[in-house]
Amino acid sequence: MTQVVEIANSITHAGEELAAFIQQHPKLWVITGAGVSTDSGIPDYRDADGQWKRPPPVQHGDFMSSHHVRQRYWARALIGFSAMREAQTSGAHRALAALESQGYIQQLVTQNVDRLHQRAGSRRVIDLHGRADIVKCMVCDYQMMRHAMHAEMARMNPSFAGLEAGHAPDGDADLETDFSSFRIFACPHCRGILKPDVVFYGDVVPAERRLAAQVALAEADAVLAVGTSLMVFSGYRFCRAAHERGLPLASLSLGVTRADALLSYQWRAPLTPVLEEAVRCLQFS
Repeated sequence: MTQVVEIANSITHAGEELAAFIQQHPKLWVITGAGVSTDSGIPDYRDADGQWKRPPPVQHGDFMSSHHVRQRYWARALIGFSAMREAQTSGAHRALAALESQGYIQQLVTQNVDRLHQRAGSRRVIDLHGRADIVKCMVCDYQMMRHAMHAEMARMNPSFAGLEAGHAPDGDADLETDFSSFRIFACPHCRGILKPDVVFYGDVVPAERRLAAQVALAEADAVLAVGTSLMVFSGYRFCRAAHERGLPLASLSLGVTRADALLSYQWRAPLTPVLEEAVRCLQFS
């Protein structure tokens, strides 16, 4: 039976309960999602009910098969990626790094691609869906830093580089225009298709990342989901596996999750103040 705690005003109580859960299960396997980075100014895709609040992101197959889709993707990214590149770590990122330094987090698996956990000081991180700051050739595996590719595309497309649009998740921008003239920078080695080194919808998580997460899960004594609805199966699968093993499963988020029926504890509350309170409690325990 899930203990659901709806927190509107008692952040302290939620933090104390989370700290108690962590103390009881000091070998935590943590999975994080977009909610951890919203305080950093990076928008998310879903609302508190787990429903899309904006159009779904680009599909892997569409990106690979359609030149027009790639034009649209890169033109929007040329404007929107700066929000992700310039984002600063949130209190939630820093609190999770503190929990790791205190010895409570055995493994952190993030579905985010912004690398903010690492910038906050977390070291035991698996970037389940990859990292957005690298681009990779889909033909020859050549890699380069994304900012260098963007600099080339800005030079190639001066009329697009000066446009403005609202920021969207994953370095996208809310830009709708005629993209047919946008010039895409190709792989400098083989002229192949360059793609961010992230798992797009419709693609699969690389086996080595999935296996590394599974190995760490086998050594954990509980799972904590933070800032994620777990609607994407690549993250949910680990929660289901933990439940099948009999591990306690807890969630801290603002809304529902796909794993609600599996949870032992659920705190629906703002992430940063609750995590910071939990860290404070554990420091003085």
